[in-house]
Amino acid sequence: MNQENSLKANPEAEKLPFAKNEVTRLMRKHLDSDKMIRDQVKVEMNKFLYSILISVCKQLNDYPYTTIEHEMLKECIYPYTNIERINEEKQRILMHLDAIKADCDALAMDVEKSLRLKDTADNDSIADFKAKKR
Repeated sequence: MNQENSLKANPEAEKLPFAKNEVTRLMRKHLDSDKMIRDQVKVEMNKFLYSILISVCKQLNDYPYTTIEHEMLKECIYPYTNIERINEEKQRILMHLDAIKADCDALAMDVEKSLRLKDTADNDSIADFKAKKR
């Protein structure tokens, strides 16, 4: 009867894909011992883990094979297991793009200085080479 009352008080507990106690146990295992976990956090973590499972399974369904192999799973979970390396690569690419942008800006300034795109024909040295009328 105690379990029945808790289900009535929290109808969300029935709908969770994983055992809430197991998710909580795993969270506690990896959190500092002084941390308290609110019930809503436990529920949301459960839902989040389920959403990752769904995403990975959708990717696995893209394979034409009927048997799911370990290499296929590794490929599908790569973004989740290598997020730090992916973020490092993202930062490296962004820094490289900033360097390219700085080079482009410097080249644009050189072009403006050397070609004087806004000069008029009066100030242009090419005007001196025009054929003279006799």
